[in-house]
Amino acid sequence: MSKPIITVEHLTKSYVLRHQQQERYVALRDVLANKAKSLFKGGTSTQSTKEEFLALNDLSFQINEGDRVGIIGRNGAGKSTLLKVLSRIITPTKGKITIDGRMASLLEVGTGFHPELTGRENIFLNGSILGMSKKEIQAKFDEIVAFSEVERFLDTPVKRYSSGMYVRLAFSVAAHLEPEILIVDEVLAVGDAAFQRKCLGKMRDVAGQGRTVLFVSHNMAAIQNLCNTGLYLKKGQLLASGNSNDIIHEYLKDAAEAHSIDLVDRKERQGNGVLRFTKVFLRDAQGTTVQALQSGSEGSICISFENRSGGALQNFVFSFGIDDEYGNRITFLNNELTNQVFNQVHQKEGEIQIHLPKVSLQGGHYSFTLFSSVQSEIADYIIDAGSFSVEDGDFFETGKIAPSGQGNFYMPHQFELK
Repeated sequence: MSKPIITVEHLTKSYVLRHQQQERYVALRDVLANKAKSLFKGGTSTQSTKEEFLALNDLSFQINEGDRVGIIGRNGAGKSTLLKVLSRIITPTKGKITIDGRMASLLEVGTGFHPELTGRENIFLNGSILGMSKKEIQAKFDEIVAFSEVERFLDTPVKRYSSGMYVRLAFSVAAHLEPEILIVDEVLAVGDAAFQRKCLGKMRDVAGQGRTVLFVSHNMAAIQNLCNTGLYLKKGQLLASGNSNDIIHEYLKDAAEAHSIDLVDRKERQGNGVLRFTKVFLRDAQGTTVQALQSGSEGSICISFENRSGGALQNFVFSFGIDDEYGNRITFLNNELTNQVFNQVHQKEGEIQIHLPKVSLQGGHYSFTLFSSVQSEIADYIIDAGSFSVEDGDFFETGKIAPSGQGNFYMPHQFELK
C-alpha cells in the first residue's frame, strides 16, 4: 500500500487587498489643498479600506507516493497558489504541510533560473538546489540537453532565451534530475504542440517509475490521459477529490446553468412562430447538465421549445447546424435524414435531445444554427443562435489526442498493411 508523500491539513492562504477611496471629481485646488494637509498630518489625502481575500480556504488532502494528480478549476480557483505554497515559494497563512521527498517545480517561465547564467550553468544550479552532486548532474546532463533541444544556445545567458526555449530547458531539468515529486503548472502551454506531447510523455514515464506528479492544466484530455487522481478547486476551496475521471465530470457539469443559452427573448429569428426555441444546453452520459461535451464520451445536445400552434405540430422537421470558430459549416444534424420526423406533437413545452453515443468533435468552440419547419413551413429559424464547447478527450482510447489545427472531427478508422 502506497504511503502518503504529501499531507495538507487545513491549509489557508489569505491576502489583504487595499482599496483607495477617492472622490470622483477632484479640482486642482483640492489636490493641492489635500497635499498640503498631508504634510502637516503625516497622512494621505485618500481613505483606504482593507479586504481579506482567501486564495486558499481550509484545504485538507493527502497525496500518495506514485500518484499522478491533476489539479483543475477555473481561473482564480487557487490552483497556482496551491502549487506555490507546496513548492515553498510562498508561505501559508494557516495550516500544516508535510512533504516526504525531494521536489522539483516548474510553475512560471524562468522559475528557478538565474537570468545572467547560461543554460549550462543553470542546469548545475538547479541540480545543486535539488541536493544532487556534480557527478549526478553530469550523468544526466546529455539527456537533459537532448530533450530540451537547446544545445546550440547552451552557453548563452538564459535572459536571451525565448519563452519557449526557457520552458524547454526548465522542464527538461525538472523532469530528468530525478525528484520524488514533480510539480508542473500550465506553463507548458507556452511550448508548441509537439513539445507539449513530448512533456506529457515524459511525465507519464516519471510517474511510471513510482514518482509523484502534480499537474495543473485546463486541458482535460491531458489530465485524463496522465492523471489517476484529481483535485477540483473552486474559489480557493477543495470542492472534490478522487478518481480523475470523476473529478473531470464534476468540473464539466459545474456552472452549467451559466452556460445554457436562453433564446426566449431572441429577436433575430425567422418563421411563422407556431414553434419557438427557448433554450439550448448540454448533458453528459448520466443526464447531468454540463458546460462542455468531451471528445470520445457520450453526451447530448438538448433544445427546449414551446408549441404555440394551439394544437398538435404535424411533420415537425428539425436541424442543428454546427459551424467552426471561423463560421464555416462543418456538419448539421437533421431528424429527416435519420427518418425520425416528429408527428402529432401535442405538448405545449418540449425538449429535443440529440443523443451522441460518442462525441466525434475535437476540442474547441463551435457555434450553431437552429432550424425547424412544421408542415413544410418554416416555424423558427435562428442563425448563429449560440455556441458550445468541446473538451478534447481520448477518442480512440489509446492515450493520444490529435494535435491542434488538424481539423474538427475524429473519424473512426483502422490501418492495415498488406
